[in-house]
Amino acid sequence: MQRGEWRHRHRRRPLQRHEERGGRRLRARAVGSPAVSARIKAPRYLSLDVLRGLTVALMIVVNTPGDWNHAYAQLLHAAWNGFTLTDWVFPTFLFAVGNALAFVLPGYAAKGRGAVLARIGKRSGLIFLLGFLLYWFPFMSPLSETRIPGVLQRIGLCFGLASLLLYFWGQRGGLWFCVAALLGYWALMTGYGDYTLAGNAGRQLDLWLLGEHHLYRGEGIAFDPEGLLGTLPATVNVIAGYFAGHLLVTRGHGRDTLVRLLAAGSVCIVLALCWNGVFPINKKLWTSSYVLLTVGLDLWLLSLLVWLIEVRGIRRGTYFFEVLGKNTLFIYLLSELAVILLQRLTVGGKDGYSWLYATLFQGWGSPQASSLLFAVAFMLMCWTVGWLMDRRGIYVKV
Repeated sequence: MQRGEWRHRHRRRPLQRHEERGGRRLRARAVGSPAVSARIKAPRYLSLDVLRGLTVALMIVVNTPGDWNHAYAQLLHAAWNGFTLTDWVFPTFLFAVGNALAFVLPGYAAKGRGAVLARIGKRSGLIFLLGFLLYWFPFMSPLSETRIPGVLQRIGLCFGLASLLLYFWGQRGGLWFCVAALLGYWALMTGYGDYTLAGNAGRQLDLWLLGEHHLYRGEGIAFDPEGLLGTLPATVNVIAGYFAGHLLVTRGHGRDTLVRLLAAGSVCIVLALCWNGVFPINKKLWTSSYVLLTVGLDLWLLSLLVWLIEVRGIRRGTYFFEVLGKNTLFIYLLSELAVILLQRLTVGGKDGYSWLYATLFQGWGSPQASSLLFAVAFMLMCWTVGWLMDRRGIYVKV
């Protein structure tokens, strides 16, 4: 967030916001104006750090069970249609990216258009590149067989698209994009295929543009749950996070803000459940009903965290998640790289990952409990690295 005073410029800014006057009348003002700048310099919300940290903690836990064959159902993705706790994690990460945009975008108004485009492009491209290199690591497989789409790749693309939309079109344009993306995606998925694994339009587009050797094969055939077409509805999760963050920045964390968050979340969930009948909730297809459901749940969760932390002042236990929330991207990358390295080691006739689980955790309670215990321990190992970084004031930003 920009600390200095932004100069007011007379030309019209691409990004605008609404300033309340007299409690009733709203009029558009350029973000770069001094009056708005004073409003934008809001304090850091601990609840947003906790939301990011909670999301990363869950992401690591669901990605690192000791035994994939013995994991609790809620810690696995739904087989196809349906919804589990695990299906909620990734869209919440995108929602948190949008929260951060609410603090970053106002500062863009004081920069030239070229500088803004360069900054957005650099960050989006770097996140995408890190994701691609992660899948290529340890750089022994041919590039012709390396997966191109992925988790970080989708984050990079969604961040870039959402940032550009909000910068040039403002909030109204962002809202219209959300409506068009959700309805348009439904139309494309219905008109150019079906909702099956083999026949969906997203898979057909990825096969045409990228080829089967660059796609995920964990479903038995070449199909990528982070494919290109699904980037459109996934961007809605980021923009929704921006709207929620912007509400906190401009209106504070009072009762009115919490009511708005809860009401918007309720509307999204009801619409999702109604839409589910014709466009099923499906994480792997990132359906429009899935977007609305996850946005609604995220709005509920955010309102709960704001109420507990900002309103009630409850801080006990928040530092644990704050540590993860301060180095989100680095800790996620660390967890993925650690798994890759362990799986390439051979210990006692097993890969290092399986050996650790069998030696230290297997047999502690039921198979599901042992598998979960390993995942929690793995997450705590990553947290320890984050804690050491926080103690030394090391924060890796992209």
